[in-house]
Amino acid sequence: MKRRQLLQGLGGFAGLQLFAPSLSASARATGSQGSADSPILVVLEMSGGNDGLNTVVPFADDNYYRLRPQIGIRKDKLLAMDEHFGFNPGLRGVQRLWQQGDLAVVHGCGYAKPSYSHFNSMAYWHTAAPNRGDEFGWMGRVADQLAPSRREEMLINVGTSQSLAVKSKLHTPLVFDDPNRFQRNGWMNNTADLQVENTDEISANQAFLLAVSESAKSSSSRIRQAWNDYTPGADYGVVPMDLPKVAACISAGLPTQLYHVAVRNNAFDTHVAQSALHQRLLSYVSDAVHGFVSDMQRIGQGHRVVVMLHSEFGRRPMENANLGTDHGSSNIMLLAGAPVQAGHFGEVPSLVGLQDGDNIQYTTDFRQVYASVIEDWLGVKANTVLNGDFTRLGLFG
Repeated sequence: MKRRQLLQGLGGFAGLQLFAPSLSASARATGSQGSADSPILVVLEMSGGNDGLNTVVPFADDNYYRLRPQIGIRKDKLLAMDEHFGFNPGLRGVQRLWQQGDLAVVHGCGYAKPSYSHFNSMAYWHTAAPNRGDEFGWMGRVADQLAPSRREEMLINVGTSQSLAVKSKLHTPLVFDDPNRFQRNGWMNNTADLQVENTDEISANQAFLLAVSESAKSSSSRIRQAWNDYTPGADYGVVPMDLPKVAACISAGLPTQLYHVAVRNNAFDTHVAQSALHQRLLSYVSDAVHGFVSDMQRIGQGHRVVVMLHSEFGRRPMENANLGTDHGSSNIMLLAGAPVQAGHFGEVPSLVGLQDGDNIQYTTDFRQVYASVIEDWLGVKANTVLNGDFTRLGLFG
């Protein structure tokens, strides 16, 4: 019996965790070589503070409706998940991934002494260093471990500016928005300013700048070619979240193992009239992720690719007077893709005994999820990247 047939036969049992097909340990261990079988991680940042309680809804807990008498989503409106949880009505694509056995939900993610500032909290998630920060991003540090000497195309950040998450000591991330207009701004495009007549007199700094310039030109050409050669083979929905650009790079065989994309403009900051807006935003993300996972399967790369979704914090469990929610702490994280072991992970936090300004107490340090992805999927030592030991969650078969 195939894994997906088994899942369908058993229904949406809450504790179901099945072994998903994934790269072998030996294949993951060779990820640093940038081979055609190297594992790939795509991070999708739901910026603004996604409301986890109205994403994966604990309809069986009466406290949920006590805290949210107006914006709590009734059971008959939810998409079926299991006997305790239901999906927000906007998450049809994510529900399909759950039914296929390609989705893991991690509950209670957060960190001690949480910040409710968008800027500070996102910096903590980007650096995996709560309440202190770090010069380099956690994805950048992973890249340095995966490829201690390789610099080109290890990290790709799709967006209008570079995320701190991909800042690396060794690697220069490729940052672009429109692949057809991808070019480095400013001095890097004017290489004539860097030329010298006697190459023996080139200083170390000049040599470095010339090398970076040439690398940027070469990489931008490959990105444009990849995008122009690629035709999406799945429906990414109304707002594809830049995932078709990632798919184009993977289809073109770029050696990139780490990709970062984000929902634009802090869209999930839903303080006012949340319900309709939140459902619409979730539908955009859900359709895009489902389309991307389907597209990866279509091109024969599904076994290599995992998508991780996170936000900088959750929302408070009580609705506010404007029928929205304010900045909170504990939240869910989602991981999608064929290599993921399906099911619920982490302890579901209690909706009673609220702490620190009536917030939910976190039960899973978000670095446990990072550690699981870093070590069990990407194949490098998590404690080296995270500067500490964090219990891994068994998110991969």
